[in-house]
Amino acid sequence: MTAEIMERAEERMNKALSNLQTAFASVRTGRANPMILDKIKVDYYGVPTPINQMAAVKAPDAHMLTIEPWDKSCLGGIEHAILSSNLGVTPSNDGTLIRLPFPALTGDRRKELAKECKGYAEEARVAVRNARRDANAALEKAMKEDSLPEDEKKRGEAKIQKMTDKYIAEVEAAFKKKEAEVMEI
Repeated sequence: MTAEIMERAEERMNKALSNLQTAFASVRTGRANPMILDKIKVDYYGVPTPINQMAAVKAPDAHMLTIEPWDKSCLGGIEHAILSSNLGVTPSNDGTLIRLPFPALTGDRRKELAKECKGYAEEARVAVRNARRDANAALEKAMKEDSLPEDEKKRGEAKIQKMTDKYIAEVEAAFKKKEAEVMEI
């Protein structure tokens, strides 16, 4: 009984950590990273489509991304989607591909991005704590239904707390790493 409760809690905590990594990947640092385009959807024949599913996205150097769509008729749509997103980059369209030059980040923009990362880390911490709360509630419910002795419940709560502390530390480490990467000049 406690094993499956623990397994469910760990699965949710793992998911919170992987969601945090995905969110961090979409935050722009000083280098051009094709993953920052993952959230941007282009209206492609009435269907919102991610850019990486309709074009080849490459990073020829650290401060440039190139987007070469397989269907050249959607160049304007891609350009419009990038302009309307809040990337802070102006695309240049030459008729066959779109270039995205990434200028160096200003100090204020770095602070904004670090703040954004802090928000993502807090969301992950909350998700981990929610998993702990739900697991403890499941242990309490199992004890009240007389299928779990109280000492087993206490051991389970201690294990869940240990697991929670481990995942919170991993979230904190990931945040510190990303913050250092964003603030790096």
